[in-house]
Amino acid sequence: MSRSSKKGRRAVGVSSYVGLVRFYEEVEEQIKIPPHIILLLAYITSVVILALRILLH
Repeated sequence: MSRSSKKGRRAVGVSSYVGLVRFYEEVEEQIKIPPHIILLLAYITSVVILALRILLH
């Protein structure tokens, strides 16, 4: 391969990496929910579904 071909590939790789870093930074700025809130919501959802199944049978 010629040198210009290798340089072109390297430039594409670096620009792709920069795009991923920028995407990661944008995602980090979103709303953060603590893990215990997620677990609590899952537990409450399970209890509600089980209660509805018992009541509707």
